[in-house]
Amino acid sequence: MTSAPPTTVEDPGAEPAPGPSHPLPAPGRDRRAAWRTRRHRWDVRWSPYAFVAPFFLFFSAFGLFPLLWTGWASLHRLELTDMSRMEWAGARNYLRLLHDEFFWNALGNTFTIGVLSTVPQLLTALCLAHLLHQRLRAATFWRVALLTPYATSVAAATLVFVLLYGRDYGLINWALGLAGADPVDWQNGTWSSRIAVSSIVVWRWTGYNALIYLAAMQAIPDELYESAALDGASRVRQFRHVTVPSLRPTILFTVVVSTIGATQLFGEPLLFGGAAGQKGGASHQFQTLGLYLYEQGWFGFHLGRASAVAWAMFLILLLVATVGGLLARRLRADR
Repeated sequence: MTSAPPTTVEDPGAEPAPGPSHPLPAPGRDRRAAWRTRRHRWDVRWSPYAFVAPFFLFFSAFGLFPLLWTGWASLHRLELTDMSRMEWAGARNYLRLLHDEFFWNALGNTFTIGVLSTVPQLLTALCLAHLLHQRLRAATFWRVALLTPYATSVAAATLVFVLLYGRDYGLINWALGLAGADPVDWQNGTWSSRIAVSSIVVWRWTGYNALIYLAAMQAIPDELYESAALDGASRVRQFRHVTVPSLRPTILFTVVVSTIGATQLFGEPLLFGGAAGQKGGASHQFQTLGLYLYEQGWFGFHLGRASAVAWAMFLILLLVATVGGLLARRLRADR
């Protein structure tokens, strides 16, 4: 006959023996929970700043610092040949610009080329976007084709246009000769050179703006077109009274962006001018503000003056952005 194993009576006041099957004491659990809560709070609060920190670091290094340093250099007499020597000049560089005929010539050329390139560019882009908005075969192909000029290198595109606008053997003068017209000296003429440079800008950016307009058109409700069709409006009247009014904010955006791009125009006139591209032609007939800045800083070695030109361009861009913002606010208020 076997006897039952002895039973042990546990002391209710005794602490449980530590082991993997026993939970941590209440104070330990509370500390770990508090730490997880604190870490989660820190993560929620500071993670967004960590995500955007790289942008601000790069912007400070390559955007803000050069801007501030250029502003400081514009108040000094600084030569490229002796960067360690800066003489205080105050507003002398800016006052010199006000009396510099080449600066005003560059400003006028920038405005003229900007108008010659922006107006036809945006009108053509709007028409192309309207065509692509219709049901077309191979619509994706045509949309990709519109981006081809934008993806092309500015150097390659400009060199091709230089050949097209050649005085003696250019294709455009050859076509003019077939039509009975005299050849045009596109590079040395005043208006002809401006038109030639503007055509390069139009060719490169029309497709880009057309896709922006196309995306905005696809966001217009179809009910508006159906209502206009029921009222007897033709396709042309639908475009004038439905599409264009709905695209006003987008059109304003493209006008502002194109104006900013025209103010910074540099590569096209530089390469179109050839060896003396920084002058914008023999008589500075298509020299833009960007070329004038380049000539002052890297050919005249006057970095102080070039910095003043850069800040003048920056102030012009601020003015354009301010006017665009006021117009956009007025459009939102009218709606």
